[in-house]
Amino acid sequence: MILNRFLIAFIQKLVLHGAFWLLVLIFFSYFFGSPNEDLSYTRSFSAFLLPVTMATTYTVIYYLIPNFLLQKKYLLFGLYSVYTLVLSAFALVLSIFYGLVFILNMDYSGMAPVSRSLLFMMVVVYLVVLLVSAFKLLKQNYSSAAENKELENKILETQLKLKEQELHYLKMQVHPHFLFNTLNTLYGHALQKSDETPDMILKLSNLLDYLLYQVDKPRVSLSSEIEHIKDYIALEKMRFRNSLIVELDLPSNTSDISIAPMLLIPFVENSFKHGELINGKLYIYIILKVDNEKLWFTINNSVKSSQISDRQNGIGLKNLKKRLELLYRNKHSFSIERKENSFEARLSLNHLKLHHHG
Repeated sequence: MILNRFLIAFIQKLVLHGAFWLLVLIFFSYFFGSPNEDLSYTRSFSAFLLPVTMATTYTVIYYLIPNFLLQKKYLLFGLYSVYTLVLSAFALVLSIFYGLVFILNMDYSGMAPVSRSLLFMMVVVYLVVLLVSAFKLLKQNYSSAAENKELENKILETQLKLKEQELHYLKMQVHPHFLFNTLNTLYGHALQKSDETPDMILKLSNLLDYLLYQVDKPRVSLSSEIEHIKDYIALEKMRFRNSLIVELDLPSNTSDISIAPMLLIPFVENSFKHGELINGKLYIYIILKVDNEKLWFTINNSVKSSQISDRQNGIGLKNLKKRLELLYRNKHSFSIERKENSFEARLSLNHLKLHHHG
């Protein structure tokens, strides 16, 4: 099968080249014979010029151009081009001489006026070489552009897949942190046969649905993210009881704004995970503001000043930073601040990454 395709391609190329050189032969015959009406001798005379024209052309397009010009070896290209020019000119002189001997019996006066100039004939021959070489370069340039475009598309596709895999990996890292404390709390309530256990299971079910299914979507409504933040806090309140103080300042209508899923909940999780009790209380303050252009999210949790360390900025916030770079590159700001008895994280997203649903 491969051999058959090779033979078909070879035959097609042979026929194409044969047709082209036949056209060149006809061109030479009419051009060098003009205005002589008897073109019988010019056909034979042109046949002497054709082999030299073909040899020069193929030397340029299959040897000089690919091996020197396209490799940017300009000095060698120029040197070998001069060699080719000298040798081909010598061959042309011989061809014209033998044409005079065998066709016109050295009757110089019998030649058409156009073909009496040796320089003119050489110019016409080299014009054919030049035109074919120019076509070869244009074809090569087009092929290179197409290959570069295809390579660029493959690189972009690979980069996109890598980013998708990285995002998926980062999301999967969030899951264990998100579930660990809640499952422990649920286990404790189940042992105590608490009346709150069914409500906890329902809230956890909602969170799991969001975590396992909604998280794979590119965007979710901000209102959905807020509702699941409330569910998460409600579960933590069952665990901390009276030792938890949470103040929320959240907008009421955010259904027309969309964000990446699981973007704000990890901030809340991080506050519970690393927050410290002060005077027997864990304080968490959450503020979310939105307008037509931006979203601002601030979360502050209590910590003991003697224990403020880099662990607060653990794997959760590092993952968030990476996700923000992938999803909101140059379209967000993120900062953290350690205060005397608190740790604060601030995030803002501009409206270009917030999609409104009609």
